[in-house]
This record gives sequence, C-alpha cells and structure tokens, in this order.
Amino acid sequence: MKKSLIALAFGTFGLGIAEFAMMGILGSVAESLQITITQAGHLISVYALGVCMGAPALLLVRKYPLKRILLLLAAIILTGNLFAAVAPDYRTLLIARIISGLPHGAYFGVASIVAQHLVRPGKGAQAVSMMMAGMTVSTVLGVPLGTVLSTGISWRLTFLLVALWGLVALLGICFWIPRLESLPDSGIKGQFRFLKSPAPWLIIGGTLLGEGGVYCWYSYIEPLLTQVSAFPSSSLTWLMVIAGLGMMAGNILSGRLADRFKAGMVAAVVQSCMVATLLLIFFFSSVPWLSVVLMVIGTAGLFGVGSPLQYLIIRFSKGGEMLGAASIQIAFNIGNAFAAWLGGLVLYAGYDYRYPALIGIPFALTGAGLLFVLHYKYECKS
Repeated sequence: MKKSLIALAFGTFGLGIAEFAMMGILGSVAESLQITITQAGHLISVYALGVCMGAPALLLVRKYPLKRILLLLAAIILTGNLFAAVAPDYRTLLIARIISGLPHGAYFGVASIVAQHLVRPGKGAQAVSMMMAGMTVSTVLGVPLGTVLSTGISWRLTFLLVALWGLVALLGICFWIPRLESLPDSGIKGQFRFLKSPAPWLIIGGTLLGEGGVYCWYSYIEPLLTQVSAFPSSSLTWLMVIAGLGMMAGNILSGRLADRFKAGMVAAVVQSCMVATLLLIFFFSSVPWLSVVLMVIGTAGLFGVGSPLQYLIIRFSKGGEMLGAASIQIAFNIGNAFAAWLGGLVLYAGYDYRYPALIGIPFALTGAGLLFVLHYKYECKS
C-alpha cells in the first residue's frame, strides 16, 4: 500500500476510536463525573452533532489546497480530543465532544477525494476502502485498547490516545501526502448544485435507511450476545474483535469489487444481503455459533456498503465534491442515531433483543431498493 494512503488511514483510525470507544467507557465517565448513564450517553449524541456541523463548514475552506485542509482537520482531531482528556466537568466534556466530531465527516469527504487522486484510474474505490480501513482497524485494536485504558487507569487516557494519534496523522499527512491543488471553485451556490439531481439523494437515502436498518440490530449487539446468545460478559472483548474483523473484510472486499464491477450494484447487492442477514439473526441468534457467524456477515455488510457509496457520491456531486463526500458521513450518523432510538422503542415496549433486527428489515430493504434504482437509472447511463 502507498504510504500516502496509510497516512489517510491514520486519520480514520483516530476518528474510529473517537466515535466508537465512547460506548465502552460510558460507565467510567459517568462514575468519574458523577452523572447518570443517560447523561453520559449524550456524549455520543453531541459527537454526531459535531459531525453534522463540521461537514458544511468545508464551504469556508473550499479554496484551500486539499493537503492543507487535511492538515487542518487532523489538527482539530488532536485539539478536540486533548480538550476532552483534560475536561474538568460534564459541560466542558460535552463541548469537547462537539469539537471532536467537527472534523469527522469533513475528513472522510476530503480524504476520499485525495485517495482517488493518489491512484491510477480504475482503482478509485479500492483507494477509498484503504483510506476507510483505518476506521475498521480501530474497532479491532484501538477501541479495545481505549476500553482497557479506561477500565484499568482512567477514561481520560482514551481521549489522550486519540489526541496522540491525531498528531501521528498530522505528521503522516505532512510528510507522505504530496501537494495537491484546491478543487475548482464553483462558488457557494455551485457547491449545492449537485443536489438538484436525484442520484445523490438516492445515495444519501440508501446510506441513511440501509445502514440505519442494520444499526437497529448492531446498536444492541452486546445485550443480544449475552442475553439471547448466552455468551458470558467476559467474552465480549474477543467477540467485538471478531466483529471488527468482519468490518475490515467487508470494507476491503467491497472496495475491490467496486473497481471491477459497478460500485452502485455492489452496494445494492451487499445491502440486499443485509436484509436476509437481519432476518436470520432474528430467528437464529439463540444459537451461539450461528449468532457469531451472522454477526461477522452483518458487520462485513455494514462496512461493505460504505466505500462503494463514498466513491460513488464524488462522481455524482460535480462542483461540490467535498460537500457531497462529507454528506455520506452525515447520513451515516443520522441513520445510526435514528436506529438506536427506534431499537430502544422496541425494547421499551417489552420485546427481547432479537426484535431490533426485525424492525430494521424494512429500512434495510428500502435502502437496497434505492441503491438498485441508483444503479439502473443513473449509474448505468453515466
């Protein structure tokens, strides 16, 4: 792999820890700051708010060279998480989490464009998947490490870990990414012109509904494994590592397939497989070994859709490539938040932990339908 793609993956590795490690340290944060678990859960929500705020802010730096934008975003990753590591109280930590979320969608958007500039034609989707691989690796290595640091020493070290990795990413971008000029400026209005076409909306809708449908299940994967599949709590660490390996495999495989075949068709087929997977999870999650197999397939599909769509949105957002590429992360985070809320409603109604998977099926199916429309009506004609 090119060193330049590794440098981009350094950034997504840090962002992956920042986003996902929070789930594993909620208890430690709540105890330390003397707040409830529900209040600690708001630290996840405000990160998503930061993601949604940060992506449109790219309009302010649209005339900057791409490398300079990446350096700025890496510096915010470092600063936001360092601020979180030293936050003296809950209110300050909320602000730090918003700042930490600001570069998330923007980084993925700009890095997707840069990744495609760094490889020869025909390898764009694979390059995007290599850039996104940092996030999948973070679920295998970074998130468990952050949880161990929080449990064994202090939750503040988890954020310090992300801050230090932000510094690594900044240095990698500085020395390994070549100078890249800014994108042609189409003006403020021109940045939004791509939204007049249905194709980007199909991609955004497919991401929000399709990924959200899968997250109805994945948001509650830990209690599903312990209370339905009957795994002991002590086994959750290695189970989450296995889930992360599924994410890595799905991301890399879909990137390769999207360069050989049509990216939209790859995403649509993978999303269709998720519909069947969710149904099988509902019926067979009480069988431990089968539950693990289905978990790996589910996490592979969750990230198997991402890189083809991240690659494809750039094709359909001419004049507003950075905003378009970042919009995928906005849709992903809104879908995640919606899925967790919807799954929680099902559980609150008294159903067991199999039912969030069932309730996610209509959304996953709708997402797959949108992606098939995208492929046949727009991708095949472009």
